[in-house]
Amino acid sequence: MKNTIFLFIIFMLICEAGIGQIKYPETKKIRHSDNYFGVEVKDDYQWMEDQANPDLKDFISEQNKVTREYLDKIPYLEKIRNRLTEIINYPKYSTPFKQGEFYYFYKNDGLQNQSVIYRQKDLTSEPEVFIDPNEFSKDGTVSLQFLTFSKDNKFCAYGISRAGSDWNEIFVMDVKSKTKLADHLEWVKFSGASWLGDGFFYNKYEKPEEGKVLSSKNENPKIYFHKAGTSQSEDKLIYEDNLNQWVSIYPSEDEKYLFKSISKVGSNGNQLYFKKVGETDFRLIKDDFDFDMWPINNTADEMFLMTNLNAPKNKLVKFNLNKGSIEFEEVIPETKDVLSSVIMCRGKFIVEYRVDVTDRLFIYGFDGKQRSEIKLPSLGATGISVSDKDDPEVFYTFTSFTYPYEIYKFDMDSEKSVLFKTTEVKFNSSDFETKQVFYRSKDGTMIPMFIVHKKGIEMNGNNPALLYAYGGFNATMSPVFSPSRIILLENGGVLAIANLRGGGEYGEEWHQAGMLLKKQNVFDDFMAAAEYLIGNNYTSSAKLAIEGGSNGGLLIGAVINQRPELFRVALPAVGVMDMLRFHKFTIGWSWVTEYGSSDDSVGFNNLIKYSPYHNLKPDIKYPATLVFTSDHDDRVVPAHSFKYIARLQELYKGDNPVIIRIETDAGHGFGRSIKKIINEQADKWSFMFYNMGINPVY
Repeated sequence: MKNTIFLFIIFMLICEAGIGQIKYPETKKIRHSDNYFGVEVKDDYQWMEDQANPDLKDFISEQNKVTREYLDKIPYLEKIRNRLTEIINYPKYSTPFKQGEFYYFYKNDGLQNQSVIYRQKDLTSEPEVFIDPNEFSKDGTVSLQFLTFSKDNKFCAYGISRAGSDWNEIFVMDVKSKTKLADHLEWVKFSGASWLGDGFFYNKYEKPEEGKVLSSKNENPKIYFHKAGTSQSEDKLIYEDNLNQWVSIYPSEDEKYLFKSISKVGSNGNQLYFKKVGETDFRLIKDDFDFDMWPINNTADEMFLMTNLNAPKNKLVKFNLNKGSIEFEEVIPETKDVLSSVIMCRGKFIVEYRVDVTDRLFIYGFDGKQRSEIKLPSLGATGISVSDKDDPEVFYTFTSFTYPYEIYKFDMDSEKSVLFKTTEVKFNSSDFETKQVFYRSKDGTMIPMFIVHKKGIEMNGNNPALLYAYGGFNATMSPVFSPSRIILLENGGVLAIANLRGGGEYGEEWHQAGMLLKKQNVFDDFMAAAEYLIGNNYTSSAKLAIEGGSNGGLLIGAVINQRPELFRVALPAVGVMDMLRFHKFTIGWSWVTEYGSSDDSVGFNNLIKYSPYHNLKPDIKYPATLVFTSDHDDRVVPAHSFKYIARLQELYKGDNPVIIRIETDAGHGFGRSIKKIINEQADKWSFMFYNMGINPVY
């Protein structure tokens, strides 16, 4: 025991000697304040919101220099990077989907920056490359965002993103010859390509001002119809308004009907319309913005829809297409579990339920009665791929925290499954265990949390732990496999995933309990999770790291202001850190539904209480903090993180590092190259272990 303590002290002395005290860059301040309903709010770093400001380039360069100097001196950084590379280097497959005479699937050989799309005539024939996104750019920074096919499988449209931006460009291919046509569509955002005949619907925004492509407000999208083989200038404008709403138009699977869905700021629901293809006017299905409604599919006589109308955990309804009036008939009623998805196939429904954050699959008849259950290997998460509602062949995936993705083939006629493809990762999953606990939050609400660790480790409060959560936008944190987390588990660490209110784990009521004026519930749930882990000796405050991205980055920023003593390391990524101005950039206006707005007094008085940027204080002992953002993030613009770290470095006078890692040629996280992912994760784990005094086993 004495030798262990001695070696630990020596290790820490070496580390301290290697890195030492950080000298932060001096960031320019320009005196500025905004008046909100008689309250003056200082914002001396507001100049950083201007992407064209030349001083911003110097800020990024200086901050990255400081961060790299710190991280590169961590003695085991390269060893962690090498182990991550080894873990991630395994073949990864998507579920196949059939289009015409071919099966298509995505595959990554292991360390390819982007997954390649292959096709094959049958499931045993030799695949051929259909599209290789690695050829889009030399450094892997151009990614494929979506791929859709025309009903006759003559054409396909695919969208690409450059440097991780939400801006997409759409191209069209002749499927048979794999020839790229001249079609090139620009200024597309938050859109796929919804085919109808030989063309498709898509969403287009106005071209932003020069120098503000990644920050200017994206408002009032227009819906166009593009015909394959033509120029974008010939596209037909289908829909536009100035109400700043989310609008989408798409056909039914049989292309006999068109749907129009409209959502607006300040509402969680949507209006839904439909019409027969060729008719002029849409018919209103639902006029109430308080509830959601999603078309599932249709027969010749009936339209099936999933909805949370008077059913917070969702239900399936239908109406007769041949009647003049629309009258809903309940098919699958709401239950105590969340109805996650319904897919029509072969005259039946594949129904997915979420039961305490884990998935279950069932087969139901059109009469709404359960026929059978598709048994999953264990408790975990699944996803379903159906190519055509008349095809009996279905594929589904299964995964959990220590269970790499497996693909199963299911026959709708026999209702039997067979294992189609398994995954070989260089670690022994049987060495680890997962449990689910329920802990009490501040107001008494019971919150579920998954805890993963190596079998047999001693719960003595000295284990390094990472607590991860999101808590917003009706998103569910499902138990899925992430190869990067093996680094923590192999080193005797504890992984905890808390399923906070604000998410979709228990339906719309759970979501609403963590939004708008109830947002503090999310932070309370998270801090209670930390207290549970500490109180039950999974870890201690000295060994607890916390992580969250986007809305989860806001979560991390808020809780280290409120309870800094609970945490040793904080890892906020691409976070919404300025809650008073988030709605002024790109698509931030649409988050007002979730957060409220500083443009009204009620919203302002709520947001100012927890906004991470505005609640930084000089008398708080902040945990070691590594902020992550990207220069091309046009979802949560990097100014959030720039302003936050500048103010944190200005106010905090302690010894813990508070630094920022600014990725170049990357966005909010989607489509990032494997190389960038490995480097980012190696930096994260090294920073966490180093600041806990952990010497990893590599």
